[in-house]
Amino acid sequence: MFPAFSKVVTLDNLFILLKGALLSLGLAAGSLLIGLAIAILIALLRFSTKKICHIIANIYVEFFRGTPMLVQIMYLFTVVPIVISMIVGHRVRINPVIVGLIALSLNSGAYQAEYIRGGINGVDKGQKEACETLGLSRTDMMRFVILPQAFRLAIPSMVGEFVTLIKDSSLLMTIGALELFGQANKIGNIYYDYMTPETISIFYYLIMTLTISYFARKLEKRLARSV
Repeated sequence: MFPAFSKVVTLDNLFILLKGALLSLGLAAGSLLIGLAIAILIALLRFSTKKICHIIANIYVEFFRGTPMLVQIMYLFTVVPIVISMIVGHRVRINPVIVGLIALSLNSGAYQAEYIRGGINGVDKGQKEACETLGLSRTDMMRFVILPQAFRLAIPSMVGEFVTLIKDSSLLMTIGALELFGQANKIGNIYYDYMTPETISIFYYLIMTLTISYFARKLEKRLARSV
């Protein structure tokens, strides 16, 4: 019925898709960690006493949450290199994987900033008052008391963000990154059969996301018992 099926489903092609899946997983993990660092900085800016810090943090969050991920990726891949080329005086090309990592990290940082803000707001006000009574500075209160508890409250949302990043990494196919969906599309171009490799890629995505979601639920239960 599908003559190309037996040609596409080979160990070599399955391994190629596995490599793509690992790249998707690596991009998601890397952007989650970089995004977390950005989110912490944004959280500190938001809780600063200076108004300009609040404005910068809010502009960042609203910009990356209010514009499509695909537009952000394409802008970084097409426009930013042009601007850099004009500055340095020669043509600059950026690796699609690097562009993808930067784009996913910047976007994730905006969402994680909201998760951390929710976690900070979820910390009991009595603990903040106790810190003030003990004479802790605002910096020490955030570092030793508020942020650790905020992270704990934000963990479920961050795990959800990790799953989202795995799925969003498929958008990098549009700029030539050979993550999972990019590899599936490349195999489709070779065999003129897109249905088979792209169907297989769906199962790869499901294996990754369902596995992470399973362990996330176990982690949530453990955290709930320890409260």
